[in-house]
Amino acid sequence: MPSRKLSRRRFIAQTALASTAAIVAPYVRGAHAAGKLSIGFWDHWVPGANAASTKLVQEWGAKEKVEVSIDYITSIGEKNTLTIAAEAQARAGHDILAFPTWYPADQAENLEPVDDIMKDLIEQNGNVTKVAEYLGKVKGHWVAVPATCGSQVKGPCARIDLFQQHVGWDPREMYPAGADPKGAEKWTWDEFLRAAQACHKAGFPFGMPLGSTTDAVDWVGAVFAAHGAQLVDEEGKITVNSDATRQVLEWFKKLVPVLPPDVFAWDDAGNNKWLIAGKGALIMNPPSAWAVAKRDAPKVAEQLWTFDAPVGPKGRFTPGLPYYWGLWNFSANKSAGKSLLRYLSQRSSVEQLVQASGGYDLPMFSKLLDFKTWETETPPNGTLYNYPPKHGQIVSIACAPAPPKIANQAYTQATNTKMVAQCTQEGKTIEQTIAWANDELEGFMRT
Repeated sequence: MPSRKLSRRRFIAQTALASTAAIVAPYVRGAHAAGKLSIGFWDHWVPGANAASTKLVQEWGAKEKVEVSIDYITSIGEKNTLTIAAEAQARAGHDILAFPTWYPADQAENLEPVDDIMKDLIEQNGNVTKVAEYLGKVKGHWVAVPATCGSQVKGPCARIDLFQQHVGWDPREMYPAGADPKGAEKWTWDEFLRAAQACHKAGFPFGMPLGSTTDAVDWVGAVFAAHGAQLVDEEGKITVNSDATRQVLEWFKKLVPVLPPDVFAWDDAGNNKWLIAGKGALIMNPPSAWAVAKRDAPKVAEQLWTFDAPVGPKGRFTPGLPYYWGLWNFSANKSAGKSLLRYLSQRSSVEQLVQASGGYDLPMFSKLLDFKTWETETPPNGTLYNYPPKHGQIVSIACAPAPPKIANQAYTQATNTKMVAQCTQEGKTIEQTIAWANDELEGFMRT
């Protein structure tokens, strides 16, 4: 991984001790934030997004007189997670790393607590989403800071024209840009099913993956959560055998026949390709499919509209995947690391990161969801306005609220989508499917 050296202004002499008050400032210039700092960021897929991170780090390094180096580490081939594992084992490497969704909890014992940072950031930027707290707070302590880069939700992205023609309503009217929803109480998972059936009949099936990759696990998890179907509760008790689970599986038995026949084999690119090729009327995804369509299929992009997830009996849950910035507890420059994490999390910094990603990156703080980027991205005008979760949406993750170490196993093994496959493709009854899942979850408890 090539290292990019930035701002080589060196710390030349011993400086006066910084005041205690300076330690809690958004960023400070003093002895505590001097020396060297090494950062491993996620290598962003959006062109130009890495440059915004570099610029911010360079600005901070110049102000704090810190020599910084950055590695942009790809997630292709799991290189980012392999780096995390290697550095944790060696107790050496970068000072700060970007941590995907489940990794802060997994590496909690090796991460420097950041309660002090999070206390200040929550006061400044508002509360964080429940899922960001669930995954970033371990035994009552924050172990990483929710990152802007890489964080996302996966709400519906639908074809305006196909919904008008075949479903009978316009997503722009229900979820207008710059205004509150109108009639959104009608956008339920039952209406989702009706719309999917109508679009299938018209030759434009919804592109909803049901394999073992994240896009599949995430949206299926949102359906489970909206109906109150839990695999394991927060105390670690297996709760999959419930009427709510039966209701969800019955719903999927109606949905699966109107989806593309190969959705159980799709990877995370499958739904994007389906939409961009003009084959389908809806997917659930961050704005990546829209961004590629804008480049490769502009006529499709002009018809795309992002809006809220459907509501179920227990609420409107939208699947979310937060990213984090974590500071190793074996870092040689923890004070400088904390200073940088504060700087990257200031409103002005976050706004630059959101803009550079074209609205893809989504802050996990409630007061940072009003940037102009989501209002001004086009075509069509206002297409991303409803991407940031508003209107009472609950950002969730599949397999919660189980303790993260258990939930992570169920998520990685795609227990929820395998349940759907068993009762729709493999000839098992719903009761047999639930019994299988119960056995699987018992196995996770023992590992």
